[in-house]
Amino acid sequence: MKAFISYSHRDSGMVDRLHTHLATLRRDGLIDAWLDRRILPGDPIDAKITSELESCDIFLMMVSPDFLASDYCVGREMRRALERYERGDARVIPIIIQPCDWASSTLSNLKVLPRDGKPISEWTNENNAYLDVVNELRRILLDVDQVTTMPEPPVLGSSSDPRPKARRYRVKRDFDEIDRSDFRDHAFSLIREYFRNAIAEIDNIDDVRGRFEDITAKSYGCTVVNRALAGGRGTAHITVHCGDDGIFGFGDIYYSFEKHAPTGHANGSFSVNADEYELHLRALLAFGFGADHKERLTPEEVGKRIWDEFIRRAGLSYD
Repeated sequence: MKAFISYSHRDSGMVDRLHTHLATLRRDGLIDAWLDRRILPGDPIDAKITSELESCDIFLMMVSPDFLASDYCVGREMRRALERYERGDARVIPIIIQPCDWASSTLSNLKVLPRDGKPISEWTNENNAYLDVVNELRRILLDVDQVTTMPEPPVLGSSSDPRPKARRYRVKRDFDEIDRSDFRDHAFSLIREYFRNAIAEIDNIDDVRGRFEDITAKSYGCTVVNRALAGGRGTAHITVHCGDDGIFGFGDIYYSFEKHAPTGHANGSFSVNADEYELHLRALLAFGFGADHKERLTPEEVGKRIWDEFIRRAGLSYD
């Protein structure tokens, strides 16, 4: 999908970081992100921006005090993007990069990124904020890839707004073993990166240390030490494995609360499942609670769930 990135040139550094974090989405062929730096010398600037703005599927705005103060960003690019959004022609996604009064603007009606609208600059580790943005974009892009948008038939005699409403249709498909294996490996990669970035963030907290290590291509381990708890009560270990076609009956992704735990041992696990429309993860063996066989989880939700269980063992939690 085509994405238009709107930003103030004063925020170029943060745009560069977003562009770096979008690399996996570009490699997967999910997004083509355009920004004004791609305008070639001699090209008509306004005409090129207008063309890209009118043809994009997603409008990403890097919201900051400088963005909101820019007549061009707000009065032209954002205004036009919101008009297309109101018609159902494009999706508008505000990304809050610096503290600013965005909640008093028209953006207050939209869901913003990253999580809870916390500005990227205020995250302990900004990479975790960008990862949150990328994970949400991936969910949007994969969801759009699975559906077809068609106009809703008009209701005869209706005096309501005559513009067609969007209806979403899911397309049935069959998933073979290669599809499942690719999904498993990709899910494990996303969960691994979730832990890698979360460890980097938690390692900056006073009295807390964290370590991440790749063990093999199909496993990684983490250790967290909470120095505020004595007697080893604040130390937690975890090893996460990517299963090989459900080896040992533990499913596709499983974990143990041990350092360098061998294969064939698990405190919890998840399997790749599919309905008629899409692949998802489901808890097969759940630590501390029963597995819900109707559950449909994304890799990001699984990563957060395992992480929450892991840090609780070190006496930690977060909002």
